[in-house]
Amino acid sequence: MKSIEEMMKAAQEAAQTIQKQMEEAQGKLDTIEVEGVSGGGLVKVRASAKGRIISLSIDDSLIVPADKQMLEDLVVAAFNDAREKADAASNSEMGKMTSGLPLPPGFKLPF
Repeated sequence: MKSIEEMMKAAQEAAQTIQKQMEEAQGKLDTIEVEGVSGGGLVKVRASAKGRIISLSIDDSLIVPADKQMLEDLVVAAFNDAREKADAASNSEMGKMTSGLPLPPGFKLPF
């Protein structure tokens, strides 16, 4: 039977391993790119899975002063589309790492 000290040491090592894996997964999220689109492709936003906006593309046909409100609405819609896809990519990556851990239902990482 293992002593309490051995069990504590094993638990600490496991926690350190999980922390390292979490840091690696978080670093990887910034390299995953998603694209959000709106207006049938007239507005596009590229973002990382961490939510960092990489680029914004607006079709020239939309740059008309009278259409300013529509353009702003399309940019917001494209950003929200990219954010939803980034969240899905993030959840997928984090799910891969935590799939083998015996976590109680509803428990989420990072703490």
